[in-house]
Amino acid sequence: MRKNSYPGKFIVFDGLDGSGQSTQVELLKNFLIKKGHQVVLTKEPTQDSEAGKKIRQVLDKKKIISPEELQELFTEDRKEHLKNVIIPALKENKIAISDRYFFSTFAYGVSEGLDLNWLIKLNDECLLPDLTFFLKVSPEVCVSRIEKRGISKTYFEEKEKLNKVWQIYEILTDHFKNINIINGEKSKEEVFFQINEIIFSQLLDKKEI
Repeated sequence: MRKNSYPGKFIVFDGLDGSGQSTQVELLKNFLIKKGHQVVLTKEPTQDSEAGKKIRQVLDKKKIISPEELQELFTEDRKEHLKNVIIPALKENKIAISDRYFFSTFAYGVSEGLDLNWLIKLNDECLLPDLTFFLKVSPEVCVSRIEKRGISKTYFEEKEKLNKVWQIYEILTDHFKNINIINGEKSKEEVFFQINEIIFSQLLDKKEI
């Protein structure tokens, strides 16, 4: 995998479904914009590519394919995402914030019985984030949050799977640098305070904040 050699910064938020990463992504975007930064907010899987559309059908249980085929679709969608959205933003010295990245597909893929090394190799042309946040929230809390949305659960939003998936997220911290695990069960303000402190200390200079 490639390190970010572009002038911009690449930040990723990840975690179990219902962990609150989308809320924190939005808070960070608004904070950085107020501080004068140019920010590109994006999400995986995308909704624009053909691969992304097929992925959504699988996640919504409208189509059944093998775990290997699903991972290949994720990688295809990710390559287009990098080429069309993330890298152009980084080249322009913007901060690209992605709600999910390959960490999600690795965690859920391994939980489906796939080999982590194969998944990493499948994504070997992808860009490494400068900073990643995993929001740690218990499966019980995640499911409760999902149910409160009042929408149907997707393929991965089943409690019995979430315990195993989180174990894989923790394993990923041994394989990749710059990952920070944050307690996502605190208030959104407390969670964001922790995130802000890390960004201040690890990614952006004081003058940039």
